[in-house]
Amino acid sequence: MARQLDEQIVGRFPVGRRLRVLDVGMGQGTQALRLARAGHQVTGLEQDTTMVAAARESLAGEPEGIRERMRIIEGDGRDTGVHFLPGSFDVVLCHGVLMYVEEPDPLLAGLARMLAHGGLLSLVVRNGDALAIRPGLSGDWSGALAAFETVSYRNRLGLDVRADRLKDLTSTLAGIGAPLHAWYGVRVFTDAAVDGAEVPADVETLLAVEEKAGRTDPYRGVAALLHLCGVRG
Repeated sequence: MARQLDEQIVGRFPVGRRLRVLDVGMGQGTQALRLARAGHQVTGLEQDTTMVAAARESLAGEPEGIRERMRIIEGDGRDTGVHFLPGSFDVVLCHGVLMYVEEPDPLLAGLARMLAHGGLLSLVVRNGDALAIRPGLSGDWSGALAAFETVSYRNRLGLDVRADRLKDLTSTLAGIGAPLHAWYGVRVFTDAAVDGAEVPADVETLLAVEEKAGRTDPYRGVAALLHLCGVRG
């Protein structure tokens, strides 16, 4: 996903330009820190206090220049209008958040308003068109059958959450003024890996396969996650 995001950034903005980045639901700050290290000015917004503490701890261990380029705000991603003016950012990330939001449209509209003209909106969502893949591959036939008719599922944390269909999000992005520019699949072949599995020796080959599948039909359409990139018109 990071490679996909970098591809979109490089293709849209001049090389060397310091971008204003907002990471909504930044978690422990993995992507936010990566982009700050790359020279961008990054703001992370996160409401989970444990995640905020982890992100601040990671940031504290960075060199001063990186610490100065990143700020962390504790808050709800649905309240971006409280913290920022419209058009304040060149790139807005919202990765792994929509599955926890029952009504995502207001959140998405708020994120689009944060973008400057030509800005990039990067979403990572659970693929609602492929919910039957995981139970089917594990031999849970009743679970696979039920998954065809819903966008609800139980995640690995045991939480009941929701997925999004590509067709629906394409329509939503067009409606909020940030139409879909590109989309990828994420975790096409590796979604079945158990948590904590050992990283294989040929991990670079694994990543090359996932990257290729994530941009190639029909593989990307059955990925566990979708990475959608919209552009503010």
